[in-house]
Amino acid sequence: MNTKSRLIPFLLALAVVVGILIGTFYANHFSGNRLNIINTGSNKLNYLLQIIDNNYVDTVNVNELVEDAMPLLLSELDPHSSYISAQDAEEVGEELRGSFSGIGVRFTVQNDTVNVMNVIKGGPSEKVGVLAGDRIIAADDSSLVSLENRDIMKRLRGQRGSKVKLTIVRHGYKDPLDITVVRGDVPVESVDSYFMLNETTGYISIESFGENTYPEMLVALARLNIEGMQNLIIDLRGNRGGYMQTAIQMVNEFLPGGKLVVYTEGRRSEREEYRTDGRGTFQSLPLIVLVDEGSASASEIFAGAIQDNDRGTIIGRRSFGKGLVQQPIEFKDGSCVRLTIARYYTPSGRCIQKPYEKGHGEDYENDLMARYERGEFFSADSIHQEGPEYKTSLGRIVYGGGGIMPDVFIPEDTTLYTSYYKEAQWTGLTIQFAFLFTDENREKLNQFDNADDMAEWLLSQNLPEKFARYGEEHGLRRRNLMLKRSLPLFQRSLISNVIYNAQDQAWRLQYLSKEDPAVQRAIQLFDAGESVPKAPEENKGDTQN
Repeated sequence: MNTKSRLIPFLLALAVVVGILIGTFYANHFSGNRLNIINTGSNKLNYLLQIIDNNYVDTVNVNELVEDAMPLLLSELDPHSSYISAQDAEEVGEELRGSFSGIGVRFTVQNDTVNVMNVIKGGPSEKVGVLAGDRIIAADDSSLVSLENRDIMKRLRGQRGSKVKLTIVRHGYKDPLDITVVRGDVPVESVDSYFMLNETTGYISIESFGENTYPEMLVALARLNIEGMQNLIIDLRGNRGGYMQTAIQMVNEFLPGGKLVVYTEGRRSEREEYRTDGRGTFQSLPLIVLVDEGSASASEIFAGAIQDNDRGTIIGRRSFGKGLVQQPIEFKDGSCVRLTIARYYTPSGRCIQKPYEKGHGEDYENDLMARYERGEFFSADSIHQEGPEYKTSLGRIVYGGGGIMPDVFIPEDTTLYTSYYKEAQWTGLTIQFAFLFTDENREKLNQFDNADDMAEWLLSQNLPEKFARYGEEHGLRRRNLMLKRSLPLFQRSLISNVIYNAQDQAWRLQYLSKEDPAVQRAIQLFDAGESVPKAPEENKGDTQN
């Protein structure tokens, strides 16, 4: 017993020492690991946020700090990887889904007041008698005067089936009117207009590539077909893109089976090809596609597939040059990241993504201005093709590395431009005047059955002179010589805006198409039977002009 008693203190001391050694070892071991983890990129950021939250001199909203940092972090990758807040994600989703819940009006803000430009046919506002020209001064007794557009839309949009009381000032009524609108689904049509340009040529204008664009196009094609369409112009000018799959579905209507439409490939994404299934209804319909510097992404997939397969002719100016594929990754709060995961390539193998430097998004965004200053909008000779050469199915040469170069170049005509006309456009005074003129003459404008008759009457109204007086009253100094020089431009701009305000985009484009050089060139090619590209040895001359 005595021996055991003597050993007990020794064993306890030994246990303490071993415990200290073990504790020190694990403390150092895990402490070292923790520091190593912190020093890796992602955890270093988390640790920094913890330090700021715990130790910064003032109170900091860490969530707001993260929201501000996310876009900056992604901007260091490429120009199209982006962070979208929960609020903005909902708005972007509505545009691509093809509908939203609201009251169903298009409005503009004039003199801090909401002015209804158009009431969407079949929408909630039309059903209760809201009219174009109405001024909406309040929603549910909350004033809309002097609010920003986004704040106005928040008040007017809402859950389907919910009610909103609009306070409206209407021409000819002494007192404001209260009209209750039950919010409902309002379609966002990406095929914004279609009509016959003449007895044989159909025209479809596509604003974006959303969920409903393909079925909308099918409806347009069917109706134009009934009207006798033998040729087709698809206008993608200013179309910033949308869903790649939608573009693939649409191209499928015009190409035979087994044709490559596009393929994607990235560091972690294996090559994936998308081909036609041969079930397209309009595989032999003569086709021309219009593009310009505003045509991007899915627009370029569509145009590139038509060009590389020698299916039709591309007319216009060099497209934007976006060849990066984004994958949306959603967070629990509704926000999302659109991360570039691959590049897409046209059937000939070209990536039409224009060059960019990581972290230099401003230079990338200013590229179109740089093109303008280099003269690319005015002459095909000013466009220097520095990308690699590729060949279409017929052996025609096309280039990668910077947008879709059209087969037929249409320069921007600035011969009638003056500083007076530019200032009138930049200040928005032409749009304001057009709206006021429409508002004052709605009874007369509602009598016309077509765009041609309305345009003929408007031509007799001497709108440029009336605008010059209006502009002078609103700070735009009158320039008689410049007004005379730019008279056709003023006439065209003012008449088209009045037609749009009185009717819709289809009427406006019908009027503009009469003098649209790209549309008229397309009609010439159809009439000459030259809308289908030929192999190089069959070409008698350069199609660039």
